[in-house]
Amino acid sequence: MSRDVIVIGGGASGMAASLAALERGCAVTLIERQARLGRKLLTTGNGRCNLTNEHAAPEHYHGEQPEHYHGEQPEFCRYALARYPASETLAWFADMGLETVTEADGRVYPRTNAANSVLDVLRGALGRYEGLTLLAGDPVSAVRYKNGVFTCTLESGGSVRASRLVLACGGAAGSKVGGVMDGYRLAKALGHHRTALYPALVQIRTDPAYPRALKGVKAEALLTLRRGETVLAARKGELLFTEYGVSGPAVFDLSRAASCGGEGLTLALDLWPERSEAEVLAWLLRRREASPALPGEQVFVGALHNRLGQMAVKYAAVARRERCGDYTDGELASLARACKAFMLPVTGVCGFDQAQVTAGGLRTDEFCPETMESRLVPGLYGCGEVLDVDGDCGGFNLQWAWASGRLAGENAANC
Repeated sequence: MSRDVIVIGGGASGMAASLAALERGCAVTLIERQARLGRKLLTTGNGRCNLTNEHAAPEHYHGEQPEHYHGEQPEFCRYALARYPASETLAWFADMGLETVTEADGRVYPRTNAANSVLDVLRGALGRYEGLTLLAGDPVSAVRYKNGVFTCTLESGGSVRASRLVLACGGAAGSKVGGVMDGYRLAKALGHHRTALYPALVQIRTDPAYPRALKGVKAEALLTLRRGETVLAARKGELLFTEYGVSGPAVFDLSRAASCGGEGLTLALDLWPERSEAEVLAWLLRRREASPALPGEQVFVGALHNRLGQMAVKYAAVARRERCGDYTDGELASLARACKAFMLPVTGVCGFDQAQVTAGGLRTDEFCPETMESRLVPGLYGCGEVLDVDGDCGGFNLQWAWASGRLAGENAANC
């Protein structure tokens, strides 16, 4: 049996799969369409590379579906994350010489706060194996399987053959830094199918009237995505107003539901989530009593960002009051409601070029979760974003890339 493995895709999961196969004595041909490995990795975590999350382990999932992972079959990710949990990922990187720091919410970053540190240790680890052949800047144009052998034809006209093939091509997200449709096209040629694809971990577009006036303002808020009275998803966290809508970690986590949710969606912003509407009203009544001469538009000063507070007053559509002392009880009640339910009609999400991850991918019921091997084509493996698994914001997607990539490489080497 040949000990040769081809890995298509030199991103996070592809490098992980290659290292796993090399560690087990295989000769690996790693094919990357870009001129250099890991270009997309450099953009993660705003250039800091949030390489994993210590909560991305099976014991932190609840109910029938994992808390942080999505797809038509989110349970598919469970075995890989148990085989290679976040603690194992950190030990793996430590062995490569990477020092890391863990933040209070479980997000893990390189100590340098620079994504290139992660990429440097991965490249260094790959470079230590004589069994690695790297073909960069030469995309795979076609793949064929016959008599137990995969033949990958390159755009340059050359070809590579092996008995095992790992598809680690990533997804459509981040098209400016390497996101492509290659994996889906090559898998289709081998008989596989994919789900619908949507941009995820991406900014949400809304009616721009209020966000545009608040451009650059950040706030801690509870965000609820609704279709009518139905709640599709909710997240509490940092919100950033932009020219076209909203951004920030909490928005990214809602963006999958917004992307897949169709039309007629509304984003409800609770600008003071620590207090109930009744408590906000009580606070406003005390403000009126204590500071009657305060300009009316500044009624929320000290509680909300100045510009956000003024916009909440405008949104409430109460009569313009020169002084806080002039507000009626009814007007203060309207202001409290505006603070707790600042509604923004959703017009869509930004596209794949700005998305951090793809929602959807190759159907996971066509792959074995314990090995990442295709159920349709012996010797074919899939890992990372090319599969229909996507995670929340916070290092979950890279943890899936490392875990699924190492599992695919391990089993490709052992088959």
